[in-house]
Amino acid sequence: MTIVTGKAEARQRLQSGRSGVLREIWEHRADYAYVLPAIAVMLIVIAYPIYYTIELSFFKTPPGLQLRDKTFIGFDNYTTILTSEVFWRVTWNTLIWTLGSTLVAFVLGFATALALHREFVGRGVLRAILIIPWVISAVAASYIWKWIYHSDFGIIGAVLVGLGLADRPPNFIDSVNTVLPSLIVVNIWREFPFAMIMMMAGLQTVPEQLLRAAQVDGASAWQRFWHVTFPHLRNVSTVTILLLAVANFNSFIIPWIMTGGGPSNASHIWITHIYELAFGRQRWGVASAYSVLLFLTLMTLGYFYVRALSGNERQEGSA
Repeated sequence: MTIVTGKAEARQRLQSGRSGVLREIWEHRADYAYVLPAIAVMLIVIAYPIYYTIELSFFKTPPGLQLRDKTFIGFDNYTTILTSEVFWRVTWNTLIWTLGSTLVAFVLGFATALALHREFVGRGVLRAILIIPWVISAVAASYIWKWIYHSDFGIIGAVLVGLGLADRPPNFIDSVNTVLPSLIVVNIWREFPFAMIMMMAGLQTVPEQLLRAAQVDGASAWQRFWHVTFPHLRNVSTVTILLLAVANFNSFIIPWIMTGGGPSNASHIWITHIYELAFGRQRWGVASAYSVLLFLTLMTLGYFYVRALSGNERQEGSA
């Protein structure tokens, strides 16, 4: 009898919840009418391509992408991907690229923000100079670094040979062993100013009263940082790391322009490999399956990003 009553109450709450949602929608129907054009545009340019990509991932498609000629093969594209050695190599490259770029860019940006947080002559000029890598075009930066790394005409190789540190200019982006670290260096150079700006903004929120009180109590500089400054920067640090991770996971311009995924797939990451499969080899079904996996990964990172933002809002509300 108790179980039946509990089920009836649960059903009633569910129905009342649904009716409450419908009532809210009906009462605010005029508000929804204002955003209806935006919703329609999002469905056309976002929802439909996502649906079509998911659908296409279950088909084998001819090179010309004639819809009438595609063949339904179920999960064969996913099986092909997961059993491919190239997939696991590209996945490993993607993890190294994402983790290396994200962590080093964040640490470097954090350290720079701490250094620039102090008052000194020329601080404004130095801030402006350090922001340049972030605001410069990624395409232009890729071509510039490609020439800097050039094995015959690159300035780094010329300096090393001129100083007697190398017999011949090293092959930074032409070698399987050095191409990925070389690209990560370029990516860090471009992204650390973003982390610097985010952490400088976070440092402005640290209460000076707490720092002075800790100093009066005899706390060292490291203790003030670890027990006062860093706890106030935990949320902004989480958001910054997640934003960098999402951007790096979906980064395309630098690895594609500088190496095109070579040599021997040594610098391919997921996004560049998807592009090559789709527009180079015209394997649309396999590329769509790759895109679905990438979409799920980015949605997972997005979930943690939203949770981090929600945590910030709750803390601000409680404060």
